[in-house]
Amino acid sequence: MQGPPLPPGGLKSPQTPAEETKPPAEQTLEEQHLTIEPESDSEHAECTAALRALGVAFKDTPRIDDGNGCGIDKPIIVSEALPGIALKPEATIRCPAALALARWLKDSVIPAASAALPEQGRLTTVNQATSYMCRLRNGAETGKISEHARGNAIDIASFHFEKGEDVAVRSRREDPTLTGAFQRTVSAAGCIYFTTVLDPESDAAHETHFHLDVMERKGGYRYCH
Repeated sequence: MQGPPLPPGGLKSPQTPAEETKPPAEQTLEEQHLTIEPESDSEHAECTAALRALGVAFKDTPRIDDGNGCGIDKPIIVSEALPGIALKPEATIRCPAALALARWLKDSVIPAASAALPEQGRLTTVNQATSYMCRLRNGAETGKISEHARGNAIDIASFHFEKGEDVAVRSRREDPTLTGAFQRTVSAAGCIYFTTVLDPESDAAHETHFHLDVMERKGGYRYCH
């Protein structure tokens, strides 16, 4: 006895629905399967030579691998951003970020402070809030990896001068004083040296510091706010 006719194309085996892939904005750090970006020996040597020429105090430290793409292939620890200018606490970052910081301080921050705040005396300390840290952007549970997790970023909270005064980074868009002018000037100048500059006017997550990073983007694009 013949059974019912087969459907066109014959019998088909049951199919398992494809596993859904979350969009990047909804993925945790673990779900993104990221890796640490390698750094060439020659580029690192060239960068550290430039740091030494500027007088930056730093030391090499072993490769950092905290998993999930967090880490630095060739990390350095910076204790003085420039001669006589302490970086507190010491910052663990990649060399290109340290070099951008040194050049920004030398060419923009120090001249701006001398012009706007001469009564404060010499800049002696740059107080940083975050350097290397394994996390997503803004400490969120899902979304893109932070440039802090790759050693590309540093957050600057305040500048300390020899006369004992701290100039804190805070909202100063409407500040009519020379301190306000100083902060707005160095924030704008940061975009010459860094590819990302977020200041207290950008959003609530950055209301107490500058976020500065050297993230590489297509076409040399920079994001400064």
